[in-house]
Amino acid sequence: MEASPRLRPVVTPGIQSESSRSQQRQQWPEGALELAEGLQRRLVINDRDWHALKAQRCRRASEQIAAALVQLLAADQPAERSLTPARSEAIALLEHAIGWLKADVSDPGCPSHGH
Repeated sequence: MEASPRLRPVVTPGIQSESSRSQQRQQWPEGALELAEGLQRRLVINDRDWHALKAQRCRRASEQIAAALVQLLAADQPAERSLTPARSEAIALLEHAIGWLKADVSDPGCPSHGH
């Protein structure tokens, strides 16, 4: 008895199969990580501005929020249903941001001063 040839689905250029559309829905939008990283770089309080801006709660919170977004986009899959290490890290960053906004967190001060 002759073995039957295996049939493969025909993929027409420009037409995506249901499985490839489903896979795309499970990914982050193209360019999202690069945009989030750019935002995070813009929001970081650098060494030069640290003393002038360290007490601005919204600035400190925005750093943490942007970092949480980068963490998710870089290390998490949106379709994953369970808690992932990337989500745990993002949650910690967001909770820290909320602490800044609620004034529950304060700047510990510069370790090089006061000693």
